[in-house]
Amino acid sequence: MCLAAFCAVRLAADVVETTDGSRIVGKVTSIHGGVVTIKTEYAGELSVKQDLVTSITTVNPVAVKTKGGTRFVGIVAPSPAGGLRITNPTGSMDTPVAKIVESWAPGEEDPDVVALQRKWSYEIGVDINGRTGTETQTGTALAYRAKLVGPDDTFQYYANYNRQEANSLVSADQLKVGVDYADNFTSLTSWYVRDEGGFDRVNDITFYEVAASGYGYDFIKNGDNEVLTGRAGLSYRYDQYSTTDSSLSTIGGDFELAYAKKLGKAQLNDTLEFVPSFQDIDNYIVNHEFSYEIPLTKARWKLKIGVTNTFNSKPVDNVDSFETMYFTRLVLAWGKAPAP
Repeated sequence: MCLAAFCAVRLAADVVETTDGSRIVGKVTSIHGGVVTIKTEYAGELSVKQDLVTSITTVNPVAVKTKGGTRFVGIVAPSPAGGLRITNPTGSMDTPVAKIVESWAPGEEDPDVVALQRKWSYEIGVDINGRTGTETQTGTALAYRAKLVGPDDTFQYYANYNRQEANSLVSADQLKVGVDYADNFTSLTSWYVRDEGGFDRVNDITFYEVAASGYGYDFIKNGDNEVLTGRAGLSYRYDQYSTTDSSLSTIGGDFELAYAKKLGKAQLNDTLEFVPSFQDIDNYIVNHEFSYEIPLTKARWKLKIGVTNTFNSKPVDNVDSFETMYFTRLVLAWGKAPAP
């Protein structure tokens, strides 16, 4: 009886057969984009090219959509005439494997509809460091980012605050808050608008703002695995200084490079921003950030290690033109879309 029960459990599983005679036993979770995905007990989730699949058998009903737009819900089995037969209590439908566009579990949304929906993702990070002994040093940094990703556009909002003290002297006191929107009008080209404001009290800037708009191009676009995007446009820059009554207000350029690459489960990010003034070509700012993200758990936590560099070609009196900060940040990420 135990043997019969064990065999019944083994038989109560979906089966996918391929052109080389292989039989994959598990649960067919989806057919989408020319790929059949099967969840197995022995090898996790497997993906098989649809054009290599000759037969599919399911235990439970699935929703199927064909190239002609026909939708049908039922149990899938090999058809006596060849191909597949989807059967439910009201009837059946025969179709070749190649004509199935996608399948999904009944009650769930059509994957094509889901792919067209915008999805939010969020992350919040904090790093606190300290040192005592020959000198006393404390530091706190907070970072937040929310990203809304659609099939053709991306909107993101971010905020960062950093404060550092060494021997009771403040060495960093910065806040930046920004928004960025990019819309792809082709697979590789886009237009963008962005605005960033904040303060940098150590560098005597009580308020600054950089607003820009322009054109973007993806020099490398390998899905989500590797992306290199360049931007070029016009900017407006405003700086209000605390040490003088004067302020900077100028029209200029906006040039950016952003690179992201997945290395297994980790991710490398590198961004470079150059904002020159048209009124004074020797007056410009350069911002650079390099980071490496390492997942700590399968779900939400990750560690972000990186460095930021800031260069102001014409800072106010007694302020360094070049500044470098290193960080090690614990990040909590959640949402339906990845947030790099």
